[in-house]
Amino acid sequence: MLTISDIHAGADSRQILRGIDLEVRSGEIHAVMGPNGSGKSTLAHVLMGRPGYEVTRGSVTLDGVELLTLAPFERAQAGLFLTFQYPIEVPGVPLASALTESLLAAGRGTEAEAGPLGERLSDEAAQLGIPPAILARPLNVDLSGGEAKRNETLQLAILQPRFAVLDELDSGLDVDALGQVARRIERATREGDPPLGVIAITHYRRLLAELPAQRVHVLSEGRIVASGGPELAEELERTGYAAYREDGGAAAGELRGGSALGELGLGKMFPGGL
Repeated sequence: MLTISDIHAGADSRQILRGIDLEVRSGEIHAVMGPNGSGKSTLAHVLMGRPGYEVTRGSVTLDGVELLTLAPFERAQAGLFLTFQYPIEVPGVPLASALTESLLAAGRGTEAEAGPLGERLSDEAAQLGIPPAILARPLNVDLSGGEAKRNETLQLAILQPRFAVLDELDSGLDVDALGQVARRIERATREGDPPLGVIAITHYRRLLAELPAQRVHVLSEGRIVASGGPELAEELERTGYAAYREDGGAAAGELRGGSALGELGLGKMFPGGL
């Protein structure tokens, strides 16, 4: 169980999240949808522990373990995984090497010692349409947006986390790639031990056509203002988000892409973006 309780958080003296409550069980897929600036990516960053965000109230637990007191790498070792909206380049570090070190850090040395992850890495890459040459390339270097998103999904498949937060995984993917990525993630929600739990953050229903969610939540101005089944995503596609905004229609600010780097002073640390 991943339990998010009354999370209030912000950055740069701005409050962005204003009381988020959400529970996700193993094997469940929850979609979080909302307009630009509603707090969706902020929620992902707060869950994973990105520096620069301050949680002023609330709790996040994974099987009873409080995550907010842990460093990002410790949250990963506890079983939480984030696919980045904008995957960063890591020059000099091949994908296979990064995965090997991750498995060793998680205490899964037997898998890590099987050559470059043995045949499993190649098999998973083939299912996701990733050319073999990319496996030896530095992580995300000179990859297209779609290739980087496939790479993120490959890491998820190998590392087998308990819960995954997908921050707009569908952006940058064509129809074929979206289908490959979604099928692999959906399979993990059925076959994992334990099955993968998913929070899928997205603007559009097209992701949910490939990765069906049992629950859909509308995030607006830092709050979850509506929850329902798949029919809620269909309604949003027809009507948009206007009905879920407060008077005035201006959503709360959210740090995104390059603007976030500038405001948090991280541009020099991560010139490729986060």
